[in-house]
Amino acid sequence: MKLVIAEKPSVAQEYANVLGAHTRKEGYIEGNGYIISWCYGHLITLKTPDEYINRNWKDWNINQLPMIPDPFELKTISSSVSQYRQVKELMNRSDVDEIIVGTDAGREGELIFRHVYNFANCQKPFKRLWLNSLTKEDIEKGFKDLKNGRSYDSLYDAAYARQIADWLYGMNISRLLALKYKARL
Repeated sequence: MKLVIAEKPSVAQEYANVLGAHTRKEGYIEGNGYIISWCYGHLITLKTPDEYINRNWKDWNINQLPMIPDPFELKTISSSVSQYRQVKELMNRSDVDEIIVGTDAGREGELIFRHVYNFANCQKPFKRLWLNSLTKEDIEKGFKDLKNGRSYDSLYDAAYARQIADWLYGMNISRLLALKYKARL
């Protein structure tokens, strides 16, 4: 079986239509040798400062700045826990021998998939579906021209670095400004 991970349910449905998968299940569509699931956008994100157990970042104090987790830790987004569990279970199914990254082509789509893949401790090989449109012709062509997923490691690294930078800047600056101006953002 081949597991395709899309970014959104609507895209998963487009893939399913082209691949001939028509059996709808809870959190995925199956058929014709494929399982197609989705991420609802991000399922995994960086922990917030107050979620680091080994740090006292719950109380806002200027002496705690800058907050720099080492290492940064991931968590499931609370509204997406059930879909994450479904995707993780599908990734680890014994009959799934190949995973196809069908998230949006670009940095953010790569981050969405890799966070789920890494957080699930998945070790299975994966290939990358790179599409510019969701026409039937482009989807068919894309599935015939899958790339080695590891060829996109640098794209993931860039996306993850941007996420870390956003966290560092956003969490530290917002707390600094709130403390300086005595407001809680």
